[in-house]
Amino acid sequence: MKTGVPSGNHTKKEMLVKPGKKEIKGSYTTHNNMKFIRGGAPYFNQMLQMINHAKQSIHLQTYIFDDDATGRLVGDALKKAAQRGVNVYMMPDGYASRALSGSFIRELKTAGVHFRFFEPLIRSKHFYFGRRLHHKIIVADTRYAMVGGLNITERYNDRPGYTAWLDFAVWVEGEIVKELCTLCWKTWKGFPAKTGALPCEKEYQQGPSITGAQGRVRMRINDWVRNKNEISRSYIEMLRTAQSQVVILSSYFLPGETFRKKLSLAAKRGVKIKIILAGLSDIKLAKYAERYIYDWLLRNNITIYEYQGNVLHGKVSVCDSTWLTIGSYNINNISAHASIELNLDIHNKNFAAEVEKVFEDIIEKECIHITSAMLIQKRSLLKRFIWWCSYQTVKGLIYLFTFYFRKRN
Repeated sequence: MKTGVPSGNHTKKEMLVKPGKKEIKGSYTTHNNMKFIRGGAPYFNQMLQMINHAKQSIHLQTYIFDDDATGRLVGDALKKAAQRGVNVYMMPDGYASRALSGSFIRELKTAGVHFRFFEPLIRSKHFYFGRRLHHKIIVADTRYAMVGGLNITERYNDRPGYTAWLDFAVWVEGEIVKELCTLCWKTWKGFPAKTGALPCEKEYQQGPSITGAQGRVRMRINDWVRNKNEISRSYIEMLRTAQSQVVILSSYFLPGETFRKKLSLAAKRGVKIKIILAGLSDIKLAKYAERYIYDWLLRNNITIYEYQGNVLHGKVSVCDSTWLTIGSYNINNISAHASIELNLDIHNKNFAAEVEKVFEDIIEKECIHITSAMLIQKRSLLKRFIWWCSYQTVKGLIYLFTFYFRKRN
């Protein structure tokens, strides 16, 4: 068995069924295996397996990295990898991970880990208000990668008596990893106009051959400063071309005007739209604001479910049982216009159907169905006012966080 390869690979050649009347545009790599991974122990076990079996290089980039028990577990594995000669590059966001202790960072560096914050708030060369490194990715040997919505901290991991926040990632092996490796290097180097020769292609070619892989995967980026809005365009195109059903699992769901218009038009065409949202949120103000738009969603014949487990933090959407997108992108204007985000679009009927089945199980076993009658029964005038105030406040904050106040020369 090849190291770093999880069970359940999708290697069977798929029928290229299009999500809608025309295929979502963009260049897909075609030679990939992938696996859908629920957060918690399965995610961190896979991450540790990738780190422990890496032979040449590891790139780990994330929004939040805490030096709690989970962070220490991952940090110790990275140190051991560096000590056995693997080139390890770790980049957490300079704001969200600012609480990392100096001693933890020194331990990493002493072991040989290359460590760098993405744009510390005070010492940034180029600073843009609201632009944070929100993507979550690990790449090992330009061979294997995981992309998703999980940060590296205790609340995303399973512990005795505690269920991890609901989140997801996709593990990939194959051609797409070369592009992900290149992205990591560009991010590490600060997105220079020219990067020079990178080791990604050489490392990929030095690895064992991949047999039977047919998964179609493409990398999608949002980064306002670099004029990248690929994930936003994927979502709009998904809604524009959907024919039968769209299932959206989303945290912090506050779509902008364009997204809402496309959502409404898809529903009017007869597309069945289901949205799985958080019942419990780590940001109460955002949840209250989200509930303010429930009336609009229900008036547009969009079905709403609230997850009743722990906090929902995932960001995955499936279209017509043939196509899906997964990653760090939240459906709101912070992800659309400020943060650096990374998703993978996957065009594979078997894989999309598998993810859809996971969502169906979550809806059946872990969600409540939100109806108009339920809203009328439970919503007082005061609660409605609080939701409205929260919505207006969050809209203002999002505008602030997407305000670009220093223009790069």
